Amino acid sequence: MAQPPLPATPLDDADALCRLSATELVDLYGKGELSPVEVTRATLARAEVVQDRFNAFVRIDHDAALAAATLSETRWRNGNPIGPLDGVPTTIKDIVYVKDSLAQYGSRSPGVTSTVDAPSVALLRQAGAVFLGLTTTPEFGWKALTDGPLTGITRNPWNPDLTPGGSSGGAAVAAATGAGALHIGTDGGGSIRVPAAFTGIVGHKPTFSRVPAYPASAFGTVAHIGPMTRTVADAQLMLQAMSGRDLRDWFQNPLSFSPADGATPTDLNGLVFGVWRTPPSGTVDPEIAEAFDRALARLEAAGVELVPVDLPAEENLLDLFHRHWFAGAAARLSALSEADMANVDPGLRQIAAQGATYSAVDLIKAHGRRAAFGAGFDMLLDGFDAIISPACSVLPFTAGEEVPLGSGLARWTEWAGFSYPVNLAQAPAAIIRSEILPSGLPVGLQIIGPRGEDGDVLSIAAAIESL
Repeated sequence: MAQPPLPATPLDDADALCRLSATELVDLYGKGELSPVEVTRATLARAEVVQDRFNAFVRIDHDAALAAATLSETRWRNGNPIGPLDGVPTTIKDIVYVKDSLAQYGSRSPGVTSTVDAPSVALLRQAGAVFLGLTTTPEFGWKALTDGPLTGITRNPWNPDLTPGGSSGGAAVAAATGAGALHIGTDGGGSIRVPAAFTGIVGHKPTFSRVPAYPASAFGTVAHIGPMTRTVADAQLMLQAMSGRDLRDWFQNPLSFSPADGATPTDLNGLVFGVWRTPPSGTVDPEIAEAFDRALARLEAAGVELVPVDLPAEENLLDLFHRHWFAGAAARLSALSEADMANVDPGLRQIAAQGATYSAVDLIKAHGRRAAFGAGFDMLLDGFDAIISPACSVLPFTAGEEVPLGSGLARWTEWAGFSYPVNLAQAPAAIIRSEILPSGLPVGLQIIGPRGEDGDVLSIAAAIESL
């Protein structure tokens, strides 16, 4: 039997309750006009539809979600919400620990049943979030697509023949379709920002370590945890709740960071933006370049001064990222048995094999190169209110492929050139939807700011969102 046609946009056939933002939900809960239980029931039903269509979830936990929603409803009735997210449906990427839940990392190798929540989960739980389940990821989050041996292919809700990007692709699909208002993503080389762009949502890669992480990522200090939502205001609300000191995360340097407040639309008039057009790898799709020009025109009309910029000098930025990323892959797979390795994604095995060839001297040199690049990035940002760029150099392409067919590219990193430099620099970067192309696909815009200034980045993003 033929399947019914999909809606024109991912939210078109969603229940009205599933279209509400977190800020709207909390406001309506406070007024007594809406119940966390009815919202959670509607969102769980939506999650099942989304799973059937697009394969965005590893698990949907009806019982735990409804139990949490019932407690939230009681708190709201008593006028005593536990926190700013009380009763808000939220998902977690299957790469982040949840107490007493199996984390499988998108892999068929043995997972981990944690005895504790990861810090981001614990902080959101303390804020009252209702967890719906775990979203899909490629194996160990190794690539900016979402397909792998455990769950198969996750598909783009704008066109299911295409990829939603990754590695937080399940979270992006859930956000875009109304299967939850808030979604935990991770980003080691674009894994929040690429799927945010490919699915037309908001994604924020925070300043490194603003959101604490435990256990530490095998991919080291390029890995970040952040919010994925449908609005900038929700991203800000979620980031505030997820941020904080956790002594298990030794990499944190909280004293250097201003509070992550903001997201009130700022006045764009008089701001100065650096304009980054050319990625260090790959080429920009002409449709994306044209959409970027239209976005620049809107910014100029709003009074923004635009100044062309280039990235700081680095002999081979793609190679520099590969040395960090591939070595991390080798470290991640080093604990697997030979039998488990046989089931690992072949692409992941390939980069891990390359990473295993790097010597300690190679990696120390790579850290030195990264430090020089990062310092140059800080100095570049020091002259601007923000740097803006296309969110990605390619449009969503065939699901299940690592690179666009016929592109001549070999690895996902080659088309993610607007993403991984920002991971190396550890700077905050937000993605918002710039427009929807005549083809029906969304195109994103990236806003980058100095380390620690997440609030300013989100305030600028909110202002651009409102244009």
